[in-house]
Amino acid sequence: MQYMLDTNTVSDLMKAHPEVVERVKATPMAAMCMSVITEAELFYGLAKRPDAKRLHLAAQELMRRIDVLPWNSATAHRYAGVRADLERQGKTLAPLDLLIAAHALEAGLTLVSRDKVFGQVDGLVVQDWSL
Repeated sequence: MQYMLDTNTVSDLMKAHPEVVERVKATPMAAMCMSVITEAELFYGLAKRPDAKRLHLAAQELMRRIDVLPWNSATAHRYAGVRADLERQGKTLAPLDLLIAAHALEAGLTLVSRDKVFGQVDGLVVQDWSL
């Protein structure tokens, strides 16, 4: 199985959440990736905390080890369809969550997140490694 780590999972990993760390250790690095959207959120969080040296080092280490999937035209088309479907159903997702969900769907990956809102997205497989 292939996994896309959501921003909250990456954050939990960098903060050494015990269950998340154990799942990551038990999963081959080649089976995990993150969206470029998560990378952007990670760097934004770090930019807000320039003096958090330990977090900056943890982020550098993680970025050396995990693949970051770029957005492409196919992902943009998937995003449009997912967003339109949610709107028709009267459901909403935060903008960046919607981008990440579409990215995981288009790549055929299981999204690893503790955010329950992803359950609204038809066809998206989600796992919570923080439990």
